[in-house]
Amino acid sequence: MSHFQTLTPSNLGRTAFVAAFADIYEHSPWVAEQAYDLGIDETVNEIEVLHARMAQILLDADREAQLTLINAHPDLAGKAAMRGELTASSTSEQAGAGIQECTPEEFDRFVSLNEAYKSKFGFIFIMAVKGSNRHQILASFDERLQNTPEQEFQRALKEINKIALFRLQAM
Repeated sequence: MSHFQTLTPSNLGRTAFVAAFADIYEHSPWVAEQAYDLGIDETVNEIEVLHARMAQILLDADREAQLTLINAHPDLAGKAAMRGELTASSTSEQAGAGIQECTPEEFDRFVSLNEAYKSKFGFIFIMAVKGSNRHQILASFDERLQNTPEQEFQRALKEINKIALFRLQAM
């Protein structure tokens, strides 16, 4: 088990805990609020324990809350990224995948695939891009566009929980 390097969650009061973990799940502080409200002890100082708790909160949420959280994420290589409107975590994650290095043709393909995905599924494409490059991400779009809406909804939740783990590990 690994511990946080920058803070000790069990030493935080509710306000500080929520502030520290509010954007682990993109613009969704309710996950951190519920994690704290389940009770804080020294076990949450282990990244994997806190992640498992937060991941289960997402999976137990009603579908509307899950969909809202999915759609709180930015499109990959979308307009928000081009305007510099992403959270610091999202900016870092997309930059790490080399998305900012897209050729004009690749950027157009991202835009087209984002639109096709949203049109088919009714929510945005989610992928934990850490360790991937823009070519792998584009290939994943093509592959996942073949799935059913329910398969992609569940995949989005799985990817969001991966993103959350990466974010917790960076703390």
